[in-house]
Amino acid sequence: MGGLDALRQFNLIKWLREERQSRKLILFIVFVALLLDNMLLTVVVPIIPSYLYNLDESTDTVLKNTTSQQGSPGAFNTIVSLYDNTVRSSSSNGTAAYKDQIAPTTAAPELPQNYSDCPGSSKKLLNENVKVGLLFASKATVQLITNPFIGPLTNRIGYQLPIFAGFCIMFLSTIMFAFSSSYALLFLARSLQGVGSSCSSVAGMGMLASVYTNDEERGHAIGIALGGLAMGVLVGPPFGSVMYEFVGKTAPFLILAFLALFDGALQLFVLQPTKVEPETQKGTPLLTLMKDPYILIAAGAICFGNMAIAMLEPTLPIWMMETMCARKWQLGVAFLPASISYLIGTNIFGTMAHKMGRWLCALIGMVVVGLSVLCVPFAKNIYGLIIPNFGVGFAIGMVDSSMMPIMGYLVDLRHVSVYGSVYAIADVAFCMGFALGPSIGGSIAESIGFPWLMTIIGIVDILFAPLCIFLRNPPGQEEKIAILMDTNCSMKTRSYSTQGTSYQGENMDQEYDEYD
Repeated sequence: MGGLDALRQFNLIKWLREERQSRKLILFIVFVALLLDNMLLTVVVPIIPSYLYNLDESTDTVLKNTTSQQGSPGAFNTIVSLYDNTVRSSSSNGTAAYKDQIAPTTAAPELPQNYSDCPGSSKKLLNENVKVGLLFASKATVQLITNPFIGPLTNRIGYQLPIFAGFCIMFLSTIMFAFSSSYALLFLARSLQGVGSSCSSVAGMGMLASVYTNDEERGHAIGIALGGLAMGVLVGPPFGSVMYEFVGKTAPFLILAFLALFDGALQLFVLQPTKVEPETQKGTPLLTLMKDPYILIAAGAICFGNMAIAMLEPTLPIWMMETMCARKWQLGVAFLPASISYLIGTNIFGTMAHKMGRWLCALIGMVVVGLSVLCVPFAKNIYGLIIPNFGVGFAIGMVDSSMMPIMGYLVDLRHVSVYGSVYAIADVAFCMGFALGPSIGGSIAESIGFPWLMTIIGIVDILFAPLCIFLRNPPGQEEKIAILMDTNCSMKTRSYSTQGTSYQGENMDQEYDEYD
């Protein structure tokens, strides 16, 4: 009975509101928001190329059937009666008509008789590279345009309202994906997702940077949050391909919409997004941050690192359909090694990058991304893609988990510690990779082929890697360095005192002198 009474007295909503200041709960909310955003981002990867190809094939079949039924002048043709849904025979000049009913027909288009899961190297299949690339790039392009407005907005009204607005927009986009049956509506849904993703990612990362002020703790927290991004990338492609193969196009998006409702309810009770909570100090202007060369190098690593996987998403499924006769479920499963390794990389290097040097972690990651991408075209079947894709995902995890925290550190070191604008720049860099990657990659793959596309992006990543050396010991304002040292010393002292151990504050001098 005591247990039942305790259960009755437990009020989940009351507990959530009491724990709304908990940093771990805020981290969980950002984790879930990034998870759903990137599940929706990647669940379409195996669905859209095959769906658009089938849609175009169905349209061409209907047009051919319509043309073949139109005969020469004076010949007898068939017309559909809208009155009783039957087909009647009529002369083309309209002077003769027959009352005899022929046979009822269905309006559903049929696939061509020679259609299979291996369409071969047809011109139509190659043309899908451009359409799919533009569709995938629309989300990142819209997000790229929206980010410069969301960053300063969070400085004025706080992070709660933007992240909740992002949920609402993402939910609407998911529903549109579920029920859209044309390229135009799918394009609109993908573009709308970009607005919601901008609100969620910029506000989420800024919120984490504001509640985790210690550099090492911030790196660990952002690594966990990026684990949500990795989980979304991990689950999205195989989940979408399996559901599309055995259930249909609508089912995966409806499930994501249900999960989005859970995240929205959690935000509503914990963050209370009806309140406006502006920053206590004015942040550095966005243009000033964009002129900082160290921030630009970190942003460039994020951009070019993620551009590799962004180019693979629209082009690899089509290349697999062309060269491997891949089935629908295989188009998404091929990305599984990259997703798993990205999850591993972000969790390992979220903490380790601070110890080994974030600049070194990013440098190694960029080189490994380039080498892995160069190996992708040599795969002869889906099993040959395992090692290259695993390397791509693991290396991008190294880059993201080291460069995202260093963006906040650079603001602390060289500017005002307000994080909305700097993470807007980080998200802009991320979006530029996913905007330029699919759009340019689709055109390059159509023009000179998929292997040359992988060669180009691989060489670009390897050539960019040495620039990360400049992040080894970035200069900062002396007073900012002193503030950072005092802040981290006090936080370390509190942390160690709760464990009953003593902490020697002078170790912080060595920690920041050796910061790499």
